[in-house]
Formats: sequence, C-alpha cells, structure tokens
Amino acid sequence: MQVLFATVDPERDTPGVLKSYMASFDPSFLALYTTPDKMDALAKEYKMYYKKVEGPTPTSYTMDHSAGSYVYDTQGKVRLYTRYGTGAQPLLADIKLLLQQKP
Repeated sequence: MQVLFATVDPERDTPGVLKSYMASFDPSFLALYTTPDKMDALAKEYKMYYKKVEGPTPTSYTMDHSAGSYVYDTQGKVRLYTRYGTGAQPLLADIKLLLQQKP
C-alpha cells in the first residue's frame, strides 16, 4: 500500500511546505502537489471536494475540503471510502477484507 496526501491549497502548500508537513508522518507517505491552474483537474481525478473561502484579507482565506480517505486498487478504481474520524480499527478491518479478495 502507498499512502498519498493531496493538497487542496497549492497556493500555500508549496513543495517545500508539503515536504516539511510530511516529515510528521511515516517516511513512506507521499504528498501530491499540483499548480493552482491544474487543481480542478486533480480534484476531479481523485474525487476531492474543495472550495476557497475568502477571509478578511487576501492571505487569510480558508479551504473547505473533503476529509475522508480513499483506497484505490492497482487499476485506479476506488474500492473504499472512509470518513474522517471513523478510526483506525474499522479502516484496517476493511483493508484486510479488500486484500483477501481476488483481483
């Protein structure tokens, strides 16, 4: 399995910022970055919701976004979606079931 985080804020989440953020996780985890002009395509491809919410100043905006996790098979098909806060044990049980299935 490969864990992949995807930014929904490429304006602030530069490759350097993502590298620093990813250091808080397992070293095998990867971060996916795109340029702001390609964010819509990335979100569509990975079934992510995001919306920029303007703040009182141009740099004080926030990002609404989906917060779940997707599990894809080796063909790129979504096999599992788990909501944020579900917990590790239910996710682990579901992944084990997927791994037991024949391709």
